[in-house]
Amino acid sequence: MNSLVAVLVGYAIGSLSFAVIVSRLMGLNDPRSYGSGNPGATNVLRSGNRKAAILTLVFDALKGYVPVLAALWLMPRFGWGESTVAFVGLAAFLGHLWPVFFSFQGGKGVATAAGVLLAINPILGAATLGTWLIVAFFTRYSSLAAIVAALFAPFYQLLIWGPSLMVLPIAIMSLLLVWRHEANIRKLMAGTESRIGQKAAGAAPAPAAQASSHSHSHHHAKRKGKH
Repeated sequence: MNSLVAVLVGYAIGSLSFAVIVSRLMGLNDPRSYGSGNPGATNVLRSGNRKAAILTLVFDALKGYVPVLAALWLMPRFGWGESTVAFVGLAAFLGHLWPVFFSFQGGKGVATAAGVLLAINPILGAATLGTWLIVAFFTRYSSLAAIVAALFAPFYQLLIWGPSLMVLPIAIMSLLLVWRHEANIRKLMAGTESRIGQKAAGAAPAPAAQASSHSHSHHHAKRKGKH
């Protein structure tokens, strides 16, 4: 029963869509309304607001990291096994994909999965993140980096630490990550996928751009008034 409650709490925390929350607080358009339509850090970056994207990335990772860390801390108290802890992490990841608080319209779960893996096993998380960084650096495609890193994660677990129940939730997360990138895979094959940092049409301009636009319009109106 305690295990079930822990899993449900993990799902509830994962359901906090920080891409939408941060965007609303910073006066940006809903990230589900532009670019890829994905409420995640990469799409928020397409708004041109790096601060919003960084905050989204950090909080999305923390909502995977914190529930697992809490489960690890409570594990001796409730007699949970490693599999319970891993499934709490999987629940947080599923919450990001299908958030109960945001009409089940979630993101792809890359940052949240990274947070889960870092909490479960820091070395595994670092290896997976390293894979993402290498692919992203050389290709500038966040989606391709995520797909490659996701596919490698369960194999890292198997090869370095051997078979265990821990592999199952990690493999489920990996398969779901690849599945959530189905549209990106088609775009990559067609050569139409957006690269990291590429601004999207329909995204709210950054505050500096808004101020510049407002200043230009005001100056133009004054000149027109003189004529």
